[in-house]
Amino acid sequence: MADARTEMLRRIRSALGDRPAPVTVPRDYDRTRDLGDVLTLLEKQVADYRAVVRRVREPDLAAEIESALRARRVRVMVAPADLPSWWRVGGEVVWSIDAPMSPLPNRALDRADGVLTGCAVAIAQTGTIVLDAGVAQGRRALTLLPDYHLCVVHANQVVATVPEALARLDPTRPLTFISGPSATSDIELDRVEGVHGPRNLEVLIVG
Repeated sequence: MADARTEMLRRIRSALGDRPAPVTVPRDYDRTRDLGDVLTLLEKQVADYRAVVRRVREPDLAAEIESALRARRVRVMVAPADLPSWWRVGGEVVWSIDAPMSPLPNRALDRADGVLTGCAVAIAQTGTIVLDAGVAQGRRALTLLPDYHLCVVHANQVVATVPEALARLDPTRPLTFISGPSATSDIELDRVEGVHGPRNLEVLIVG
């Protein structure tokens, strides 16, 4: 057995003997781009994905959240445990809090009318919202099972391009990139919504 192993390793070393030297890949390409008003661009791109999007002022955020929930007749809403308490409004809305030490079961998430979260970063050029399970975002299942996702994006979380967003993100965290409501289509291009996540996405851009 030892001789066979030695021979196998010898053949591997021989095969790798003429491999080329490592190539230095230049990384000095543009990582930023002037796209003008990134908040307006984000609003336009998110709307292109058939999501509902509104610009709101910080003092009006709680009222806008309540208005959104009332418009959808939401009864049960899910939220991560570290969501700001003053976001949890809505009169008769029952808030189910998903805490790290006692997370809600998937059945409870599936029965909820929707979920409210913040985000890690938003990309204006592509209309993409990125979650990384950080503050006010919760675990990934929160935004995959409920049919409605209401997401709050602050102005300082919006960047122009994908490279700018990646520079802000930790690649070791669980990243979810959201570009509009969940949708897919078959070879006949028949669009089906809600297969891989919420059918309805609503974004409040604060600032």
